[in-house]
Amino acid sequence: MTQKKILLLSVSAGAGHMRAAEAIRAHAGADVLAIHLDVMNFVTAGFRKLYTDFYIALVNKAPTLWGYLYQASNDAPPDSSMQRLRRGVERLNTRALLKEITAFKPDAIVCTHFLPAEILSRSLRKQELHCPVWVQVTDFDLHRMWVHEHMSGYFAANEEVAFRMRACGIGAGQIHVTGIPIMPAFGQAHERAACARAFGLDPQRTTILLMGGGAGLGSLEMIAARLLALDGTFQLVVLAGKNAQALAALQALAARHPGRLLAQGFTDQVERLMACADLVVTKPGGLTTSECLAMGLPMIVNSPIPGQEERNADFLLEQGVALKAFDAVTLEYRIRHLLDQPAKLADMAAKARALGRPGAARQVLQRVLGDTPA
Repeated sequence: MTQKKILLLSVSAGAGHMRAAEAIRAHAGADVLAIHLDVMNFVTAGFRKLYTDFYIALVNKAPTLWGYLYQASNDAPPDSSMQRLRRGVERLNTRALLKEITAFKPDAIVCTHFLPAEILSRSLRKQELHCPVWVQVTDFDLHRMWVHEHMSGYFAANEEVAFRMRACGIGAGQIHVTGIPIMPAFGQAHERAACARAFGLDPQRTTILLMGGGAGLGSLEMIAARLLALDGTFQLVVLAGKNAQALAALQALAARHPGRLLAQGFTDQVERLMACADLVVTKPGGLTTSECLAMGLPMIVNSPIPGQEERNADFLLEQGVALKAFDAVTLEYRIRHLLDQPAKLADMAAKARALGRPGAARQVLQRVLGDTPA
C-alpha cells in the first residue's frame, strides 16, 4: 500500500503551534508518512528574527502594545496597504519553504499557524500547488489572520470559534469542531497513586501544579514560597522547564519545606504530573489549557497577555473551569478560596472533564485522510 504523505506546517513563535502539529503527527499510522516542518527553518535570518524574537519580546515586555496590534490587525481590511505590504514581505522571505513543499509532494497539508496558510493561499490561487490545505486554529478565539481563501477546511476548538469562522465567510461545510490537538498521553488513563509514588508525592494529599509565573505574579520561587506559607497540608509541584536558575532556587526552597514541594526541570512526563494534581496554575495558552481540560483539571490562569491568551481565559472562566489571578495577592486568595471549598473544586473538575477533547488530533488526521484522494 502506498503511504499517504501529510505535511504539517507550524511556526516556532511560542510552543503551542509546534505541539499541535506534533500531536497530529503522533496519530499517524504505518500507512501515513507525516512530516512536521517549522516554517522558520525555511525563511531568511532577518525575517526569522523579526517574526519570532520580536513577537516573544513584545508579549513579554510590552503586552499592552501586543494587545493593540492583535486587535488592530484583526480589524484591518485584507486589502489595506499595510496588509499588502506584509504579505509581500512574507512572499519574498519564504521561497525556500515553497521549494521544500514542491520537493516533498504532499497529498495534503495541515497548517497549525496562520503564516503558512496565508502563503499557501496565494500558491493555490495561482495553481502552483495542487493538494488540499487545511487550517487548525490553536486557540479558543479566531483572529482574522487565520482566515484565507482556497483552504479545504478549518478545525475549530469549539462551537463559538466555528460560529466566528462562519461570520468571517467560511462555508459551514468547511468547518469541523474537533478541539485543539494534544498528544495522545493526555487522553490516556493514568493511575494517580502510581504516578504520585513515582514522583515521591503523597496521592492522598491535595496537590497544586504550578506551570508558569511571570507578568504580575513574580518569579516561580517567589510564588512557591508565598503558597507554601499558606495554612494547609497541600503539596506543590513546580515546573521550571529549561530555566536552570529557577530550578536551583526552587530546589533550595524544597529543602526548607521537606515533603511539600517538588521542583521539576524540563520533563516529558507532564501528563503524569497532571494525574497527581487537583489544581493547575498556568498561563492560558490554547495547548496547555486543552491538556488540562482533557485531564479534568481545574485551573487558575495567571496574567494572560492581551489578545489570544485573554480570549482563552475568558472562555475558560465563562465555562466555570478556571479562575483568574492577575497578581500574587489574587493568586493567594483564589487558592485559599478553592482549598476551603472542595465541592467547588470538584465541580470545576467535572466541568473541565466534560469540555475536554482528548481525541482532537486523531479526528483532524482522520478528516484530512478521509478527504485525500487515494
